[in-house]
Amino acid sequence: MDIVKVFGTNVRKYRREMGISQEKLAELSGLHRTYISDIERFKRSISLENIQRLANSLEVETYKLFLETEQNDNDKN
Repeated sequence: MDIVKVFGTNVRKYRREMGISQEKLAELSGLHRTYISDIERFKRSISLENIQRLANSLEVETYKLFLETEQNDNDKN
């Protein structure tokens, strides 16, 4: 399991489920849009504080951002 890919994939999934842009998520979380983009492209490993900010902004339990799903498995192929 690549935790950076799992996390980035889940951030993208929950953001899309909310129907918001990277820019809107950045605004809600107090982070920069390019930072969100880097997370979703697996280019950035982030701090615990920012993980919590994203979870709060996405309105999900923090642990859900770390769960490997079947969709994550399909993204590997």
